[in-house]
Amino acid sequence: MAKGKTRDRRKEQQWRRWMREWRGSGLTVRAFCDLHGLAEPSFYAWRRTLEERQAEPVAFVPVQVVGDVQPAAAGALEVVLSNARTVRVAPGFDAATLTRLLAVLEDKPC
Repeated sequence: MAKGKTRDRRKEQQWRRWMREWRGSGLTVRAFCDLHGLAEPSFYAWRRTLEERQAEPVAFVPVQVVGDVQPAAAGALEVVLSNARTVRVAPGFDAATLTRLLAVLEDKPC
């Protein structure tokens, strides 16, 4: 298989299946290829390719873990006041209490 060629995932999966079948069959390569209508040179080329791919080192990518950002609870409200302050209101809030709180924060009489 030529280097740099785009991998055909379905073809690779099929050859992996055939390799597993062959290993479990107890047949010679020639007998297995004859049974499945495969060309021996293709069999050997794919066996080599798959062994090389199996031996390829695993690449690790550095990551940075950051703290979870807690999303607002489902159904919660967020009120942005005129001075850019934010009030988050959970479901089931008491409307009268919220009204008084907003009046205090906005410096308005109740």
